[in-house]
Amino acid sequence: MKKVIALLLVVFGFSIFGSVKLQVQAADYVLRVYNWQDYIDEGKDENGNPRKDEFGNPVSSVIDDFEEYYYQKTGKTVEVIYTTYETNEVMLNSLKTGNIKYDLVCPSDYVIQKMVREDMLEEIDMSLLPNYQQYASPYLIDIFEKYGWDKYAVNYMWGTLGFLYNAEEVDDEDVTSWTVLWDENYKNRVTIKDSVRDTYIIGVCYVYKDELDELAVRYHDNLINESEYSEAVTEIINRRDDETLAKVEEALKALKKNIAGFEVDSGKNDIRTGKIDINFAWSGDAIYSIQTAWEESELELKYQIPYEGSNIWFDAWVMPKGANKELAHEFLNYLCDPEVAARNMEFIGYTSAIAGDAMLDLVNDWYGVEDGDLAVDLSYFFAGTVSEGKSMIIETDSDNYNLLLAQYPDKKIIARCGIMEDFGDQNEKLLAMWQRVKANIVPVWIYFVAGGIAVGIVSVIVINRQSKQMRIKRQKAKVGKK
Repeated sequence: MKKVIALLLVVFGFSIFGSVKLQVQAADYVLRVYNWQDYIDEGKDENGNPRKDEFGNPVSSVIDDFEEYYYQKTGKTVEVIYTTYETNEVMLNSLKTGNIKYDLVCPSDYVIQKMVREDMLEEIDMSLLPNYQQYASPYLIDIFEKYGWDKYAVNYMWGTLGFLYNAEEVDDEDVTSWTVLWDENYKNRVTIKDSVRDTYIIGVCYVYKDELDELAVRYHDNLINESEYSEAVTEIINRRDDETLAKVEEALKALKKNIAGFEVDSGKNDIRTGKIDINFAWSGDAIYSIQTAWEESELELKYQIPYEGSNIWFDAWVMPKGANKELAHEFLNYLCDPEVAARNMEFIGYTSAIAGDAMLDLVNDWYGVEDGDLAVDLSYFFAGTVSEGKSMIIETDSDNYNLLLAQYPDKKIIARCGIMEDFGDQNEKLLAMWQRVKANIVPVWIYFVAGGIAVGIVSVIVINRQSKQMRIKRQKAKVGKK
């Protein structure tokens, strides 16, 4: 009888569930977004758990808020299906080989160029993005127009590549040059990116160090201006002739012997926990690590862009062919609202391309110090986007100065940073070179796990030996008593 009742309850339960499910209507529209991991405020903490505000209430995600915003605006429902990737190459491969069609993806600059070249993108209609036109930094808009990216891309985040380092273990002067990575004094204490284009920059800057040093001297002697300097660095970091590829391969193979390993996302945590002392880092990860390390243990980390030069990078939203253009533009315009952009930047740590009052207020909250002894002028970035009369000079102190420059490098730092370009016909040779460099590479996390296992094994051996010695002593003691 109990079995019959239980069966009836199960059937009744399924009937209720089924009827409820039938009442749930599908959204009027679906927007498919493909983005980098941890690159939008998803309403979660760093462990992936739902975040709560100071009153203990759940924090909604930017995606949930957009869905609500769209419904309030149009009376129609939209479901955002949001998925993530780890590298540009993974994303590009998914677009080319996968069955899923996306409305928005967020590639880096050189990949945008490749996608344009291969006719993979829809054009952007700027008239549908009033927030971007009004609040995107004019400085960055000029760069996008110069390279022709503005027809296909909406700038999302930007930054630089440099060294994140433990200031208590590494001399500041050592990290002013890329050559520190080859320095045996730091053997097995550094990690670099498991990313072909980012790490290629290390190799090419090492190979052409003398030429880059000469450019730096000419710039500081006012023989060339900022634009000429940046263009010259851009030309060098994008050299991809066969001779350069061979020289970079040789340099990176030598470098491989000196590093602890390659990583994509673990470096920002490995340096905080003392596993390494130098990490080749994106500026946004550096900012996260510097702040977190100080809060956790008062460990002093710093960020430095080598004097030879580096890369200034841009991640931007694009619409693949066949995208729902109308819905994609709605989402992009929403993201470009300074309040939303500031929220994303606060969660991610990377620097938003959006300026405006809300963003400037956030930067002041982070780095501004009353009666600070240092002043950083951010008018190059914010001019034309903030309220009239609002100061764009951040008064700060020495503790915050390095962080602020990592977030918003001054124009002299930007001058020595070049922009990545698509390698076109040389891409296949570049990838083949990269595979040869990485041959027989064990991921850095394997070393740390293996090290932990080794410590555990040694501990067990020591404990067993001690236990055995104790048994022998006890046996001898018993014999003595007899």
